[in-house]
Amino acid sequence: MAIEWSGLAPELLVDLDRTHRGRLGVQLQAALRKAVRSGRLTAGERLPSSREMARELGVSRGLVQDCFEQLAAEGYLVARAGSATRVAPTPAPPSTPPALRSVRVQPVAVDFRPGLPDLTSFPMRDWLWALGEVGRTAAADAVGYGDPRGRPELHAVVAAYLRRVRGAVAGDEQLVVCGGFTQGLHLALGALARSGHSSVGIEDPGHRDWDAIAARAGLRAIPLPVDRRGADVASLTDADVRAVLLTPAHQTPTGVVLAPERRREILRWADSRDGVVIEDDYDAEFRYDRQAVGSLQGLAPDRVMTIGSVSKSLAPALRLGWIVCPPALLGAVTAEKDLADRGSPALDQLALARLMESGRYDRHLRRMRRVYAARRRALVEALAEHAPGARLDGLAAGFHAVLRLPSGADERTVVAAARQRSVAVYPMGQYRLGVGDHPPALVLGFGNLSEPSIKRGIAAIADLLGA
Repeated sequence: MAIEWSGLAPELLVDLDRTHRGRLGVQLQAALRKAVRSGRLTAGERLPSSREMARELGVSRGLVQDCFEQLAAEGYLVARAGSATRVAPTPAPPSTPPALRSVRVQPVAVDFRPGLPDLTSFPMRDWLWALGEVGRTAAADAVGYGDPRGRPELHAVVAAYLRRVRGAVAGDEQLVVCGGFTQGLHLALGALARSGHSSVGIEDPGHRDWDAIAARAGLRAIPLPVDRRGADVASLTDADVRAVLLTPAHQTPTGVVLAPERRREILRWADSRDGVVIEDDYDAEFRYDRQAVGSLQGLAPDRVMTIGSVSKSLAPALRLGWIVCPPALLGAVTAEKDLADRGSPALDQLALARLMESGRYDRHLRRMRRVYAARRRALVEALAEHAPGARLDGLAAGFHAVLRLPSGADERTVVAAARQRSVAVYPMGQYRLGVGDHPPALVLGFGNLSEPSIKRGIAAIADLLGA
């Protein structure tokens, strides 16, 4: 559907060669034909009026009117008395190369996509209130270029929040605001690469974007095996690695918590190597069996760099997060951020600070813990009813779980068969960096699914689970 530009006549870029004044009409016709054929102008889109286009191009109105009439006769435009001239409803197809056309994925009725919070529960009213407060009280410098590390107001609130809720050792001056976790990781790994690091240990299984981000920073990704006690840093004893990337509070995707002895082992390893631990603190707010596990950064603030965001607690589209930097790396991370984008959106930073300071953020988290706990129960109950032999792991926190498949089952076959029934599930194999045989499993996200949808989805694929 064409965009309906409002206001005065929409502007249109047309390049005319003034050295051939006698051919301006021909040039204008050719330029508009090309704009329609290439897709720059889409079917139904309004063109400027002949008067406005003539004024913009510095030509006579009659020349533009003649051009419109000619292109209307050729079927490129539609011109009606008393109405705007528009691109004809069936123009020639755009000449976009096939490789650039988007590939549409067939939607499904139930999508157990991991890592996605409940998008319908975003506290829009509170967010608009916070933006209104910022608009009413912000100083003029809030809309200018500021410190690339971010607004001091957000630094103060986030640092206090992390000290209070996550047990972090975080001063205001240690924070760099970033565009969500992904940008934070780009900045952190870029800073390490430029500080002399050549590789980084990455959990296996773990986020598969991480090895690609590491490669982009010029670092080699070294698999770090994960078992029921979390990441095993002992495997790096003989490797030339001085940095590791972990999800200690709720490992992705297995859901295990990094055991206390493993925490101590990893910090001893970092001390012995003059190394750095990057902590992804992605959904530590949502825990169901006990109080949240404290941040690893609180045990060794000089060795651990924590990256957090509001992508899971509020919404991914906000693109706001933070890096709590060890003092030795603060300058390097700040330089990366400055070169990347000069700083994250200041007004959104101020709104987030106001939201957190007002208590509305905590209130939202308390409500969402109840929502996700109910969905977690719905998943457990649906499997107990329809696939009683199925085994779930990783349910202590967050909003995804691991469903173990029978020995010998093929993950991809199960995934494909489920999609045929309009249910999307995700194989554990897509999270693995290394090769070899591993017990088959599915990763099921329930954050963005209602309880009836969860039950309906499990009922539809229960026989595929082999239980």
